[in-house]
Amino acid sequence: MASLFAWLYAPGFFLLFNGLAISLLHGRPQAAWLLVPLLLLAILLSLLAERWRPYEKQWNRDHGDSRRDVTHAFVNESLNLFSIAAIPLVAALLPHFSAWPLHWPFFLQWLLAVVVADLGITLMHWFSHRSAWLWRLHAVHHSVQRMYGLNGLMKHPLHQAAEALAGTVPLLLLGMPVSVAAGLAFAIAIQLLLQHSNVDMRVGPLRKVFAWAPLHRFHHLKYGRAGDVNFGLFFTLWDRLLGTAFDSRYRVAGGDLGIGSEPDYPKGWRAQMLAPFRQRQRHPVPVLPQGLRTEN
Repeated sequence: MASLFAWLYAPGFFLLFNGLAISLLHGRPQAAWLLVPLLLLAILLSLLAERWRPYEKQWNRDHGDSRRDVTHAFVNESLNLFSIAAIPLVAALLPHFSAWPLHWPFFLQWLLAVVVADLGITLMHWFSHRSAWLWRLHAVHHSVQRMYGLNGLMKHPLHQAAEALAGTVPLLLLGMPVSVAAGLAFAIAIQLLLQHSNVDMRVGPLRKVFAWAPLHRFHHLKYGRAGDVNFGLFFTLWDRLLGTAFDSRYRVAGGDLGIGSEPDYPKGWRAQMLAPFRQRQRHPVPVLPQGLRTEN
């Protein structure tokens, strides 16, 4: 039973919750508010699954970060809701080409939005590891020292806004409707839960397609440039094109995560909001473990 759960968890979670969201939104843009309780249910099931079938048991223990992560999630998802509500106003201000394929089935419209947004967000993510200023904002997310679903929603709001703009401006210019935008925002939240999940999942050949936790854990390695891999949000395609795709049999543990050059990165929410604007002391990057030296 546990083995079957490990194989079915990621695709089942992804299909179940996105399928429910698409069903709710199809022809009913006013139903977008129902995605809020649906997301809360997804978070609850994610936490329960992590406790039943954990990848790393110690990551289920509070490291003094649970309240902070809840605050991050609440603030960032509230901003997402505000952004969705503001789409009609933004659309009125932006020039657009009225080229959105409204005649397509809703699922295909949603899929188009996911693919286009994934490319924009992935490129912004990649650039955030190369721009000193963007990295200061993005470092908040990389400061985590354990990985579990909820800290996928842990981001500095300014960096979240940068990624959102990169992913959605092309879609808004095409005339993306509010219902599709709501489905996209929900899909991103579900994917972040799966990317950072502490479930001991087995994804088999799907790891060549979806950027779920077994691949994304390598992105959070604290060993300097070793973590400059697997930038994709939804799909691995963009990393293969960028030359940043990486996979390994190395088992990522708690001591492998964080920002190696900043082991004392602030842990509180308020301190993390201010951290990008303050000078910080840098430390030598930890040595890459032997198990990764020949592969990375």
